[in-house]
Formats: sequence, C-alpha cells, structure tokens
Amino acid sequence: MPYTPIVATLGYVLSPDRSEVLMIHRNARPDDQHLGKYNGLGGKMEPGEDIATCMQREILEEAGITCESMQLRGTLNWPGFGKHGEDWLGFIFVIERYAGMPFMSNAEGTLEWVALERLLTLPMWEGDRHFLPLVFDADPRPFHGVMPYKDGRVQSWSYSRL
Repeated sequence: MPYTPIVATLGYVLSPDRSEVLMIHRNARPDDQHLGKYNGLGGKMEPGEDIATCMQREILEEAGITCESMQLRGTLNWPGFGKHGEDWLGFIFVIERYAGMPFMSNAEGTLEWVALERLLTLPMWEGDRHFLPLVFDADPRPFHGVMPYKDGRVQSWSYSRL
C-alpha cells in the first residue's frame, strides 16, 4: 500500500529571551482529539505551499504573529496517529523571532507562555515527551524520527541525526 501521510507543520515560538515557549492549551472544543493537552502551533499543508510557507501561515492564523526567523529542527513520521489511524508526517520548527503580539486564544484553545523548564510537566501527547528535548537542545543538526501510534498510544520511538 502506498504511503500517503497528511503533511503538517508543528512550531514552537520562543520568547525574545528564549526562556519561554508559546503553547496552545487545547481546551475549546469538546470533540477535539487533543482536548486538555498542550501542543505547539501548526497544521496541515495546503496545495501549492512549501513547508516553510505552511509554518508561517499556521503561526499567523493561530497566534496572529509573523515569523521573522525560524529553524527546521526535525521531521517526524507518525504512522497511525490520526483519529481514524491516518499517518502524519510533521516538520518541526522553532520560531526564534516574530513580529506582533500573540493572541490570547483561538478557536482551538488558550495560548500560554510556558517556561521551557516546565514544558515536560504539562499534559501532552506522551510521544511529545520523546522529541521535545531534541527540539530545544543545542545540537544544530535536525532530527528525523518515526513514532508509530496505535489506538492513541506510542508503540515505539527512534530517530537519527546526520
């Protein structure tokens, strides 16, 4: 069977002093697969977009800010992650500089600045705890991971850096 993932972006906006990250607390829609969890910002790539343009659009739509500097930190293959077992392929970015004032909330939930040292204490997808340290570490090489899911649970995790 051909591999036809949903292609998406996931972005983590850093505060100017790099001590906090802007997260969305998915608390607005009772039917949300992510309800109650904290997540980065992002979403599905649209036809005619490149992945960087997708990330910039998603940050503008979800947070009301314009990306001025961002870095690709990695890619993640999430087979079986979707609500109906769909495969996802994510491009993970850190937004290092932005213009504007972030929204306080959007249709998905509340936007909150979270101290980086507190990040892993938040309710989130269990798999996020595996890759988030790679997003914020000092290694300049992007990571490339695979994290299969089944019934909403991580089955395994592996990654490489080149």
